Amino acid sequence: MTRQPFFSRRQLLLQGLAAAVMPFGVRAAPVRDLNLAHLHTREQIGLVYAQGERYLPDALDALNHFLRDHYSGAVGAMDPGLYDQLHRIRGLLGARASYEVISAYRAPDTNERLRQTGGGGVAVRSLHTQGRAIDVRLPGVPLQELRDAALSLRAGGVGYYPKDGFVHIDTGRVRQW
Repeated sequence: MTRQPFFSRRQLLLQGLAAAVMPFGVRAAPVRDLNLAHLHTREQIGLVYAQGERYLPDALDALNHFLRDHYSGAVGAMDPGLYDQLHRIRGLLGARASYEVISAYRAPDTNERLRQTGGGGVAVRSLHTQGRAIDVRLPGVPLQELRDAALSLRAGGVGYYPKDGFVHIDTGRVRQW
């Protein structure tokens, strides 16, 4: 199991140093972070993925690897807008827990195999194959509340799967099911 710290000692020291030398009245650009636990790989990750309007390339690479196809190990390029949705949802809900990831990137071959074998709810042109969708739940937050928070953003598609215990969030057109 790979376990990455939420903040390394170096990150904390650098953030403290930046705050100490920052001129009064000047504010540092806000950071956006994520904490995720993958239910299939049993890995966890917590990191800052953006500062201000700038996405951090090393963090995006780490997230792409973390959210890889858990069947084949294929790594896709995830849409950073998806991370922004997750970050905003957690803020709206005031949640502190890590998202539990059920599925994120799915290689086209995996998607087709799941579709043909009756993997359940697998679309032919799934946004998972484009790195634009994720299926999650948030411990301590009722699934309906997670769905409602995602819908309130009007930032993409939201699927509600109460029997399977997750909410699908994507960066496609605004829709719900």
